[in-house]
Amino acid sequence: MSVPLHGIIAEYESAEELLHAARRAREAGYTQMDAYSPFPVHGLSEAIGFEDHKVPWVVFISGVIGAIAGFSLQYYVSVIDYPLNVGGRPFLSWPSFIPVTFETTVLFAAFGAFIGMLALNGLPQPYHPVFNAPRFERASQDRFFLCIEASDPLFDRVKTRQFLENTGARLVSEVEE
Repeated sequence: MSVPLHGIIAEYESAEELLHAARRAREAGYTQMDAYSPFPVHGLSEAIGFEDHKVPWVVFISGVIGAIAGFSLQYYVSVIDYPLNVGGRPFLSWPSFIPVTFETTVLFAAFGAFIGMLALNGLPQPYHPVFNAPRFERASQDRFFLCIEASDPLFDRVKTRQFLENTGARLVSEVEE
């Protein structure tokens, strides 16, 4: 009985090797891949073709909602529910509403960033198939990994393994589901 394959993973010793391999894989036409590194590698997300820009939009929309909520709350209290004539100023004195509006904008944007990042990244993720790859625990210490997933249109078990071996990988292994 054949075990379903998640992909093929290659181990590298340096960030430069990983970046070079990721660029070569992208040039070869692979689109479904992921890279794992103990620290951020400049240019790696572009090399693997990651162009997901949803979190900034979630933060922006959350901030706008926060601004509207803060201003609306002050408007409701000062103009509709409990209007007080203080020193002859108008009920809708918008300059005095700015500090609270700004703070609710920042608060909602911060919550949007936190919750949006968790939700869009699929976190928390207590299990992923690459966790079973040999020596993958070193991905958080001193090794770099590139995994080409079996869902990639160009994926072929033998050819993909040979391709990764030709990129200078120290170890290439299959990752089961």
